[in-house]
Amino acid sequence: MNKSDLINWVAKETGVTKKTAQLCLNATLGGVAHALTKKDKVTLVGFGTFYTLKRKARKARNPRTGSMINVPAKNYPKWRAGTDLKSKIK
Repeated sequence: MNKSDLINWVAKETGVTKKTAQLCLNATLGGVAHALTKKDKVTLVGFGTFYTLKRKARKARNPRTGSMINVPAKNYPKWRAGTDLKSKIK
């Protein structure tokens, strides 16, 4: 399922127009992204938790040249499924 399919599904399930469903989905995803940029955790009970982790700086080998390079530290998003979602998938 892609974003367009999800918009169509939300519109059908809620009885709103596709335009309204698109605005709601974009606002929801924008809110999650905004919280993650502030390093906040977003918990949707029963669905899962979105959070960020910090990856340490490290040295790596360039496979093309074989030389060592420095990879800077960075933050990256993670997601952990909730127990209700896990039980539905099983």
